[in-house]
Amino acid sequence: MRKLTILPLLVLLLCAAIPVSAKVSAVPGADIQGEATREFEEILDLWRDGNHEELYRRTTAAGKQSKESFVKRLASCDRRPACCWEKMQDVTVSAKDASRVTVHAKIGMDVRGGSTEFQTRKFKLEKEDGLWKISAADLLSLAGNGKKR
Repeated sequence: MRKLTILPLLVLLLCAAIPVSAKVSAVPGADIQGEATREFEEILDLWRDGNHEELYRRTTAAGKQSKESFVKRLASCDRRPACCWEKMQDVTVSAKDASRVTVHAKIGMDVRGGSTEFQTRKFKLEKEDGLWKISAADLLSLAGNGKKR
């Protein structure tokens, strides 16, 4: 008789545990999205701070773009990411898998002369060697025409 009482109790506990395990599996996606957002913001900060060599390390290959030409082009452009709340707004991240995400955001760019321009667009990030990286072509496109200072 005691066994018959324990069996329904075990079934009830098992049913209660299934939804909990389903919720736990959804958390890694949120972790990936949060991590990618933070690292995308870090990439913009590297650019803003003029740390172009480290920024190059955070980019995926851009064809025949050498490190030196990448650094020179970003250093010579009249635009760079804005600071603070203007830097990144309206951010959404969709994870394709654990190592590929798309960030859709409104990016504020300080333009020499004191104005701020905004561009809303998508950026693809890939995780390589433990770091989220952005396409060098996306950064150079965001930089604009590369006018000399």
